[in-house]
Amino acid sequence: MNPIQRGVFALCMMAAGAAFAVNPVSLTIDAAKPGAVINKDVYGQFAEHLGTGIYEGLWVGPKSKIPNTKGWRNDVVGALKDIHVPLVRWPGGCFADEYHWRDGIGPREKRPVKVNTNWGGVDESNAVGTHEFFDLVDLLGADAYVNGNLGTGSAQEMSEWIEYMTSDSKSTLANLRRKNGRDKPFKVAYFAVGNESWGCGGNMSPQYYSDLYKQTETFLRAPKQYRPKIIASGGNGDDVTWSDVLSKELKKQTYGITFHYYTLPTGNWDTKGASTGFQEKEWISTLSNTLRMDTFIQNNSAAMDKHDPEKKLGLLVDEWGTWYDVEKGTNPGFLFQQNTLRDAVVAALNFNIFHAHADRVRMTNIAQMVNVLQAMIITDKDKMLLTPTYYAFQMYVPFQGATSLPVALKDNPDYSVDSLKVPGVSASAARGTDGKLYLALVNTNPTRETEVAVNVAGQGIKSATGKLLTASAMDTHNTFQAPNAIKPVPFNATAGADGKLTMRLPAKAVVVVAVE
Repeated sequence: MNPIQRGVFALCMMAAGAAFAVNPVSLTIDAAKPGAVINKDVYGQFAEHLGTGIYEGLWVGPKSKIPNTKGWRNDVVGALKDIHVPLVRWPGGCFADEYHWRDGIGPREKRPVKVNTNWGGVDESNAVGTHEFFDLVDLLGADAYVNGNLGTGSAQEMSEWIEYMTSDSKSTLANLRRKNGRDKPFKVAYFAVGNESWGCGGNMSPQYYSDLYKQTETFLRAPKQYRPKIIASGGNGDDVTWSDVLSKELKKQTYGITFHYYTLPTGNWDTKGASTGFQEKEWISTLSNTLRMDTFIQNNSAAMDKHDPEKKLGLLVDEWGTWYDVEKGTNPGFLFQQNTLRDAVVAALNFNIFHAHADRVRMTNIAQMVNVLQAMIITDKDKMLLTPTYYAFQMYVPFQGATSLPVALKDNPDYSVDSLKVPGVSASAARGTDGKLYLALVNTNPTRETEVAVNVAGQGIKSATGKLLTASAMDTHNTFQAPNAIKPVPFNATAGADGKLTMRLPAKAVVVVAVE
């Protein structure tokens, strides 16, 4: 155990210690009023042909000296299995609207080499295509979310891709799939028609897109047992127009409408802010900006409620996460950034928001899985390390498929710096599929610990046992020289003689516990 971990562990052991001079935050869980189920796909991942997000980070090829299965790195796949990845979105992103699926089938040595014009202008070998992607999701035990090409593609191209993947007939395309090594149809859980059609996917209006969507969806035919749920490309940020128009026009033909939002410390795309070496004002600005997700979801849900009051449509946040200035010395088009404790806190805050809107938010996909933006894993040739965001996902695994429970906070002080302020404590609770009651807490204040008095309405509490993630510095991160600088440690709290449970949260901490 390194010095940082010993210090964190000591804080954990103080969890049930003496009370503060100020009143603790009061938290009540109403276990008798279960809410919506938290769809496992809320913890979905995203792998785009971008930088080393796929090539090197995940795919090394079957002839590589790096241990692999069917070309996919064993170390990375093993780590991803440990966080129970439920879903992977591929091949983009902006890349999807320039991707032609026929380029990625057949013998790899005969596939055309293209230019990835979106991300760095590098060669795209097409070594990873449809069959390789399904090898990956099979290795992970995950579902497949395939993003179709509307921008430079056509309804015919997407229709033929669906047939290639899902047909159990003796058609030419189905037999071509068999020739390429796959007898039975692939299981495509979701298929999206385009990506960011308001921007890199074609600079369309929502009205124009909805017409193209309806045309395309008409021809996305598949056997009933293999038919994917079809997804529409929606809006971003504080613009609810796409959710409004699409929920009105497409509610009979779609599973859900996408929404994208990235957290920037500065809110300025030209100068986003650094991933490390930041001051407290950048800590709070990042948290303040990420908490806007709650308002955006509320506003988009309200727009959808006008046309879909029964909430049959999902709001699918299939791109989210932090976006900083790229690390110096790296290709600007590869979007590589360091990943710190701040990113884990951002992830946990968003998880708690998604849980609160589980009736509408049925899928999210953090950007991205490996080596790109808010990644789970960073690799360098044969080396691999896990990021603080990875550990946040690991700690929240019990919430996959859990039933959300109402949480009420009282006496929750604001954490503030200058004119910015955010709630000091964020919380979420749910009944897991194992029957246990799980509680997630975030202390947003990077300089002050806090106490939370936990009450479950109508029942007593004996203890809380789980994991804590924190560190001494706001920008603590793992490196190849110090790969375990930050990782979760045990957390325990026991009710006092009065039957009350008070949990002491260290500064800048994420805690997930089972409450008994």
